[in-house]
Amino acid sequence: MSGMIEQRLAGGRRGFLGLGAGVLGAGVLGAGALGAGVLGAGVLGPGALGELLGGENEAAPGQGIGDGPHVLPRAKRVIFLFQSGAPSQLDLFDYKPGLRDLRGTELPESVRQGQRLTGMTSSQSSFPVAPTMFRFRQRGDSGAWVSDLLPRTAAIADRLCFVRSMHTEAINHDPAITFFQTGSQLAGRPSLGSWLSYGLGSESSDLPAFVAMISGAGDQPLYDRLWGSGFLPTRYAGVKFRSQGDPVLYLSNPAGISREVRRGLLDDLQTLNGLRLEQTGDPEITTRIAQYEMAYRMQASVPELTDLSNEAASTFEMYGEESRRPGSFAWNCLMARRLCERGVRFVQLFHRGWDQHLELPKNIGLQCRMTDQPSAALVLDLEQRGLLEDTVVVWGGEFGRTVYCQGRLTASDYGRDHHPRCFTMWLAGAGIRGGQTWGETDDFSYNIVRDPVHVHDLNATLLHLLGLDHLRLTYKFQGRHYRLTDVHGNVVTGLLK
Repeated sequence: MSGMIEQRLAGGRRGFLGLGAGVLGAGVLGAGALGAGVLGAGVLGPGALGELLGGENEAAPGQGIGDGPHVLPRAKRVIFLFQSGAPSQLDLFDYKPGLRDLRGTELPESVRQGQRLTGMTSSQSSFPVAPTMFRFRQRGDSGAWVSDLLPRTAAIADRLCFVRSMHTEAINHDPAITFFQTGSQLAGRPSLGSWLSYGLGSESSDLPAFVAMISGAGDQPLYDRLWGSGFLPTRYAGVKFRSQGDPVLYLSNPAGISREVRRGLLDDLQTLNGLRLEQTGDPEITTRIAQYEMAYRMQASVPELTDLSNEAASTFEMYGEESRRPGSFAWNCLMARRLCERGVRFVQLFHRGWDQHLELPKNIGLQCRMTDQPSAALVLDLEQRGLLEDTVVVWGGEFGRTVYCQGRLTASDYGRDHHPRCFTMWLAGAGIRGGQTWGETDDFSYNIVRDPVHVHDLNATLLHLLGLDHLRLTYKFQGRHYRLTDVHGNVVTGLLK
C-alpha cells in the first residue's frame, strides 16, 4: 500500500495533499466544522461507517443519539432568520400609541427602575421618550399590530405568532448573540443547530445537517463560534456558505486534478486515518473520516444546490430581484428553502445592520426593504410546497431597543440604545399557533407585564417541536452534563397548536 500511496503523492503532491495549506484542511467547510480534513473520498460503506461512528455521546448521520425522539415531533427542521444588531420592537411590532402625547418627556424612573444602561447612554443627562415615526395598523383576522415598514410581513400576519415578551440577560451584542445561539454568554458552548444535529442526526446524506449564511453589513462581527459545535464532536458544527467563489472553501478540485484522482488519493488517506484511529482511539479521527465522505459528495450536491436556473420566474418575483444576487438576504432565504427541500436540519441566516443607535428612521427603513419581502416570501414558498407543515421559521434579533432616545431627539430623527428587558420575535410553521400575539409589555415597551418568554424558554420550545426534551438532551464534558438551556427553560405551550 505504501508504494501506491507514494506513487499518488508524487503525482499530486503540490497543492493537493497540503492539509496545512487548507486544500483539504480546516476552513473548507467552516472553522473546525469538518475536522482537520474535509474534501476526502469515502471508502467505507454506509454500514461500516455507521458502526465506526457509533458510541457513547455520538450520533451517526441519519440517526439520533438515543432510541428516537423524546416526544412526538411536530417539525423536522428549523430556519432561523437572525436579525443581528437588534431590530426596534417599538418601530415594528409593539404598538404604543400613548407615547405620542409623551414625546420628549423624561422616561419616568418608576418605569426604568434603576435598570442597567449601556456605556453609550449611561452618561446622558436626559432620557427623552421617542415614539415611533411610523404608522401601525391591525392586520388580518388576528388584528396583529404591524408597522407599515413591513407590508409583506403584515400581509401574512395570520400565519405568524408574534412574541412581544421576549427577554434576555445580556445587554451588549456579542454576549447577547452568543447567549441566543448557545445558552451561555461565554463562548465555547455548542450552538442550537449543533445540538439539533447531535440530537437528531441528519436527513441528508449529501449536505451538512447545519448550514449558516451571512448577509448585510454592520459594525458587529459574527464569529464562526456562533455556528460552532463547542465541546460536541466537530462534525456537529455548522457549515458556513459563502457568497463569492465556491460556496464552500476549496470545494472545487485544483487545476489538473480529476475527481477520479482525488477519490483514489483520499481512499489511501482514509486508510491511514483508520490505522491512526486504531492506535489512538481519538474521536476526532472518526469525525475526519465521516467528513471526508460528506465533503466528497458535496462536490456534486452543492453546485446543484446553488444553481438557480431551474427556479421559475415567479419565484424570483416572490422573493424580489435581490434573490438573484448571491449573498443578499433574499438569495439566502431562497437558498434556505432549497436546503430544506434537500433535508438540511437547521439553516441559520444572519443579517447584519440593525444596530441603530443613531438615525434610526433612515436606517431601519433600509433594513426593512432588504428583509421584509424575502422573509414573508420564504413562509409563503414553504407553505405552497408543503414544507411549512414540518418546518419552523423564526425571525428576530438578540434583544430590543429603548423607548428613550439615544443622542439628540429632533422632529425627524432619533436613535435607540440596547434593551434586553423586552423585545419582539415571530414564529411560523410546524406546531406553532399562528394568528396570535403572545405576551404584553408596559405602556413604554420597557418591562414585560404578561407572559414573559426567556431565551432559554424559546430554545426549549424549539427543541420540543423537533421531538427533543431539553432536560434530556445532554452531553457530558469535563465531568458535568451540559445542555442548551443550562439549568433553566420551560416549553411555552401557549405558542403551540
